Amino acid sequence: MNSTDLLAEGLSLMLLGMGTVFVFLIILVFATSTMSTLVRRYVPENPPVPVKSGPGGQLNDQRVLAVISAAIHAHRNK
Repeated sequence: MNSTDLLAEGLSLMLLGMGTVFVFLIILVFATSTMSTLVRRYVPENPPVPVKSGPGGQLNDQRVLAVISAAIHAHRNK
């Protein structure tokens, strides 16, 4: 086999591989966009739950802060 035949075979193999990857990526784009459309259509977005403000909400924030501080303290003392 001479070098011209090897180059031609290498070029055809390269084009086949790149073509396969390109086709796979095109199929992947279509599948992703189709799934995105289906999810947007059939799965409604939940409305955000309003956070209670006032003294109860502030007390809850203080409890969460105390729990986080205790967890950090316990982790550092291990």
